[in-house]
Amino acid sequence: MSLAFQRARRPEQMAARRAAILEVARAMLSEKSVTDISLRELSDRVGLAKSNVLRYFDSREAIFLEVLLAECESWLVRLEAGLGRPRARKSGYANEIRVATAIADTLADAPLLCELVGAMAGVLERNISVDSARDFKARVVDGIAMLAGVIARQLPWLPPETLALYAEGVVMLAAGMYPFSNPTDPVRAAIAELDMPDPRQRFVDGLREALINWLIGAAVRSED
Repeated sequence: MSLAFQRARRPEQMAARRAAILEVARAMLSEKSVTDISLRELSDRVGLAKSNVLRYFDSREAIFLEVLLAECESWLVRLEAGLGRPRARKSGYANEIRVATAIADTLADAPLLCELVGAMAGVLERNISVDSARDFKARVVDGIAMLAGVIARQLPWLPPETLALYAEGVVMLAAGMYPFSNPTDPVRAAIAELDMPDPRQRFVDGLREALINWLIGAAVRSED
């Protein structure tokens, strides 16, 4: 995609430029890892000079953080739609298992979100302004609160503080586990030679098991 650059003066023009840059960034992420995309390469693809791209975002990292937030919003919509209407509480922690499984499985089906979350602390938060950091963190807090709200509607018997911690933990767990599911070619070859589990499947199974056990544990503690 290439933009014929004309200076954007009105808010709607600025918004259109930002949206176009984000569209290109998202398309590039389907081709290579976020760590392999430079601002120069992204600017060339957009058809703008780097200085012009930086009129809309203060860094390369800020662009991908914006993509991350958009992916998170889309995931939350899919998660809530997939869970459907709340169900009556059942024995054997069936409700908790269903919710945790849905969270894990929908995350596993959102590899772009998982990649960006996995790169968040170590890469994407390393070259942004205080203003961008403040805005991003505030929106992350809102997203975590939304996830806690989705879970609360399904499991209203669990304490709000427990769900807030669990929702934050979902993000942290995915961020920590996902990078290991995408090893480099040499590491992948070594894994195959050693007959180790497939790293992608290991991520899916491990995330599901961890989130189920954590939510069941929270339910058990709430009964005390």
